[in-house]
Amino acid sequence: MSTNVLRTADGWWVVLGDRAVPVDTKAVTTAELLADRPAVREAAASGEPGTPVADLVALSPVTTPCRVVAQMVNYRSHARDSGFKGDIPPAFFRKASGSVSGPGDAVVRPSHVKFLDYEIELGLVMGAPLPVGTVVEERDLPSYVAGLVITNDVSAREVQLTKTQFYESKSYPTFTPAGPYLSLLEPEDFAHLLDLRLKLSVNGELRQDRTLADMIVRPARALTLLARFQTLDAGDLLLTGTPGGTALKAPPKAVEKIGALLPPGVKWKAFFKSQAKNPHYLNPGDVITATIATPDGRIDLGEQRTPVAAAN
Repeated sequence: MSTNVLRTADGWWVVLGDRAVPVDTKAVTTAELLADRPAVREAAASGEPGTPVADLVALSPVTTPCRVVAQMVNYRSHARDSGFKGDIPPAFFRKASGSVSGPGDAVVRPSHVKFLDYEIELGLVMGAPLPVGTVVEERDLPSYVAGLVITNDVSAREVQLTKTQFYESKSYPTFTPAGPYLSLLEPEDFAHLLDLRLKLSVNGELRQDRTLADMIVRPARALTLLARFQTLDAGDLLLTGTPGGTALKAPPKAVEKIGALLPPGVKWKAFFKSQAKNPHYLNPGDVITATIATPDGRIDLGEQRTPVAAAN
């Protein structure tokens, strides 16, 4: 069974139901905690009464600086929403680790952004170095991936689309909420990954709801492809793509064909004028709720609840 770990300003905690037991460790970073798994196991087996989880203020269990890498268009439902047909080549992009924030922190919409979007994603937290050239088979995943975390790949769509700039559009501060839990996996837990269901709601309205079975490039293959050019280390984070249901969707084919004939400035002005009527983009005052779990609760990453705020 997986073990859920929580991080606060006071240190690390093992979550046991509605209570948490402190981990006796000097670890400050996620990588240091992963190197001290015996301390985590000792806390889990201690039998201490612990502290109510509700009394703790969770920080991101992924400490920074670290590498934050993401997969693009990696769910079939998202590919359909985005207008893709046929085979989709695997693609990756980087996010600034300064975008990582806590599971209860506000997502801050920059003043120049009107079209703010959500993307629930399963985050893989590396537990060991992944050198360039590594080939990862399914049976090898426990050797490289230590655990899982809920992430939200928040996106400024007008920056992403008009500049074709993923790094900027997804790297503003608070654009990668992570947590609340880092779910540390045992080798036998990896057989249950495809049962994980990702759910995201905005103000109580369900927007995204898919299992990992909808994923195009699964974790072992993704790590192999990434390792062709990118080294990862313990504590680094890989976001594995989002299901369909985001606010942004491809326009109808007829509109797309007409748009292709227009100068870029005119095309994007028309596109975002139409998007202004879309009620699904995030606005200050909205609350995003995200969960990832297996139906039987064997792996349960907790609930991430983030309000949306305007920049000061």
